[in-house]
Formats: sequence, structure tokens, C-alpha cells
Amino acid sequence: QVQLVESGGGLVQAGGSLRLSCAASGRTFSDYAMGWFRQAPGKEREFVAARTWGSQYPYYADSVKGRFTISGDNAKKKIDLQMNSLKPEDTAVYYCATTRRTVINRPEYMDYWGKGTLVTVSS
Repeated sequence: QVQLVESGGGLVQAGGSLRLSCAASGRTFSDYAMGWFRQAPGKEREFVAARTWGSQYPYYADSVKGRFTISGDNAKKKIDLQMNSLKPEDTAVYYCATTRRTVINRPEYMDYWGKGTLVTVSS
């Protein structure tokens, strides 16, 4: 079992910044990647960013590229998501997820999920 705990969500005005954090505990030794997904009201869960533990290469959705930065601590199995230049369309519940597989941008391939943290961006 793997437990994921997110933090850092909140209310911010458009153009502002937030930093999300996620810490993993449990049986994480075989994890391939950790990442972030988000789900807005009435929308399907979508990929935001991910980071592999091997190459440490970051992956971003086009919608957040250039604004969001994912970072991680390999030893602690922790990831952060620095979100800058936030837009109202970024409003969503953000979920941390891990996968033991090589597909990192599809929710259905994630093995474990956090409970989510709400990010609200006002206009």
C-alpha cells in the first residue's frame, strides 16, 4: 500500500502563485513516476505534470507548460508543483498520483491517489 498526502491548495487571484506538495509513504520502492492530475467541476480528470524517478525528466500538459514546474526529492519520494501565473481555468482539485508503469499521463494507469487539494483561482 502507498499513501499520498497533498498540501498547499488554497485561494489565489489570477496571476498569483501557489506551491503544492505531495509526500508518499509505504511501499514505494517500485514506483516509476509521481505526478499531478486535476479535476474541475463537470470535467474529467486530466494530466498536469509528472516526474520520473529514474531520469528525473519532467512532463507537462500543454496547458501548464511554462507556468508550472514540478520538482522532486528522490530519497523522500516527495514532489512539489510550483504554479505561477495562475489562471481561473486552473481551478480544480489537484491530485497527486504514483505509477509503477511507464505511462505517466493517463489517470487509468495510476496505481495510487491522494485525496486531493483544492486550488481556486479568482479572476
